[in-house]
Amino acid sequence: MSNNLKETISNLQKDFTANPKNAVVQYESSSILKEGLQSMVTLREHKLIVDEPKSFGGKDEGPSPVELILAALATCQEITYKAFATAAGINIESVSVNLKGELDLQGFLALNKNTRPGFQSISGTVDIKSSSSKAEIDKLIDTVNTHCPVLDILSKGVPIKLFQKVSSSSNNAVQTKQRVSAA
Repeated sequence: MSNNLKETISNLQKDFTANPKNAVVQYESSSILKEGLQSMVTLREHKLIVDEPKSFGGKDEGPSPVELILAALATCQEITYKAFATAAGINIESVSVNLKGELDLQGFLALNKNTRPGFQSISGTVDIKSSSSKAEIDKLIDTVNTHCPVLDILSKGVPIKLFQKVSSSSNNAVQTKQRVSAA
């Protein structure tokens, strides 16, 4: 597997160096609120139920959106470690990530205008098992923290434009209004 992964990464690097436009990819997510606070998400050919815990009014039939943020960061770190270690010939026996995010619900529930609705902080541990030298692992850690896409998205933010299409059916006519929210 490691040789195949190393070859795949090498081929991608060669292709993207020769053809930088090939390196630009687009990811998509489609979601619809189904029942209560539960959404059905489609990512490529994968379906995922996203829900809130019962204590927040959900049915607890899937992870919450904020839990998915933690999962995205953890798994992106693990994948980025494996990819860069493999490309550099660094032995990684295992890598695992445990994260905690602190959320003050006063922000989400509009109880305190000075409290942000998102995570106040995220902290955790990346556990790397390797027989490689400390210098190699230190260089790998720096590389991963520089190139992990989800870490970059969360720590530096990303421009977001959401277009709201509001439809109503009154007097047997459908009226559509569109607004733009930018963050």
